[in-house]
Amino acid sequence: MRISTLSLLTAAIGISIASTAQAAKPDAPYLSNSEFQQCLDGLKNSSKFRGVDSFTFNNYRPNEPDPSVIQSLNYQPEFQKDVWDYLSALVDKERVEDGIRAKRQWGDTLRQIESRYGVKPEHVLGVWGVESNFGQTLGKKPLFESLATLSCFDRRQSYFQGEFANALKIVQRGDIAPSDMTGSWAGAFGQTQFMPSTFLELAVDFDGDGRRDLVNSVPDALASTANFLDNRGYRSGEPWGYEVKLPDGYWAASDRKNKKSISHWRNQGLTLANGGSLPYDLNSAGLLLPAGIDGPAFLVGKNFDTFYSYNASENYALAIAHLSDLITREDSSKTDFVTAWPTNDPGISRQQAKDIQQALLDAGYDIGGVDGIIGDNTRTAIQQYQTSRGIFPADGRAGQNFYRTIVGSTAPSRTQYTNQYGQPAGARPLTPAPADRMGQLIQRQTTIAPSAPSYSSPAPANTVRYRRVVGGDGVTRLVRID
Repeated sequence: MRISTLSLLTAAIGISIASTAQAAKPDAPYLSNSEFQQCLDGLKNSSKFRGVDSFTFNNYRPNEPDPSVIQSLNYQPEFQKDVWDYLSALVDKERVEDGIRAKRQWGDTLRQIESRYGVKPEHVLGVWGVESNFGQTLGKKPLFESLATLSCFDRRQSYFQGEFANALKIVQRGDIAPSDMTGSWAGAFGQTQFMPSTFLELAVDFDGDGRRDLVNSVPDALASTANFLDNRGYRSGEPWGYEVKLPDGYWAASDRKNKKSISHWRNQGLTLANGGSLPYDLNSAGLLLPAGIDGPAFLVGKNFDTFYSYNASENYALAIAHLSDLITREDSSKTDFVTAWPTNDPGISRQQAKDIQQALLDAGYDIGGVDGIIGDNTRTAIQQYQTSRGIFPADGRAGQNFYRTIVGSTAPSRTQYTNQYGQPAGARPLTPAPADRMGQLIQRQTTIAPSAPSYSSPAPANTVRYRRVVGGDGVTRLVRID
């Protein structure tokens, strides 16, 4: 739950999920610490902080603001992804298999949760998997610093002031240890990423230890998620919906809120994606076309809406729905929908993202580590790589086409990178076009021996060699190879 009412941010920021353009990341702003401290002085005695005692406020009051959270507030590239990129990273073979293991490990707990809240275990697992990769990715931002900064600078200050006060109340009540109050830049935390206000409203103590610990207690986190979905109108025994096939020549707009009876959709000629008749297991359903009429189509019911309420994005809700279906079937062999996305360049899995990152590192691009997350450094390196090879558009996007370009049909092992520039044997040398001054410098530095070696031949012992390294900041440097 990036922000339980994420529509607050999506509306305020005016971001477009359909856009594939990569906006430039803004610089971290200068934030006046004196202004920050004056703001906190004012908050301390405001109505929003009534109920927060002075000891708690003063003890966890940040010493200075964190400009990076304002930077993140104004730059969220995940919301610029096409739906096929978004889902391919969230619902891949690895995550489905992790979900199947979690289903078996926590089966008894999930059945008890279903008995109390009526929420299907796989739907709870879908949220857990999408939100924190089954507890593996909780976020490392100190919540008090993030929320205090957002409370005093930029937009939505009133909203974040309430969340800052609620975060302090959670620690004051003893539910979460202060050291565990870390999460996303926007303040979501725990295994299923609750905002502090949602925590105070809906978190539950399911393991009976007297604390609602969504960070360290899986039963508490999963039960709290079920309680959230139940509170938002979840209907026991109903599916979220299903992929459907539209009749030839059918035209419609995507409008999941315009719900009709299943009989209506049957009369319109819709079937299940495999051609079977639509089942009568939904009270009503709306049509969802996340990529338009030419892509996969879905009929979605009330339970899909509860996924959406967790994080106001239809793509996000579809990721939960799809992951939950694959975990239900216990099948990770195929994570695509029956109908293909309308693109010739689909998204990549996290393993393919890791392969791309490794290939970029081996090609001399300093992107940091290999984590399977296509972040700013990786996007910059991809764009540099595309530009150096005349690939258009040089958009920094990691799709299947770029994966095949840099990795090939199968991911090579590191031992296949054999030339002096860390590239595959026989690959085009990692030098820019002749007009590139850095490329000319490399050429000069690598040919100071009387007889310059070719790129495919071993360098003479007295040759001074360099390789070109493009850092995450976009600056190209020469690194000597001894």
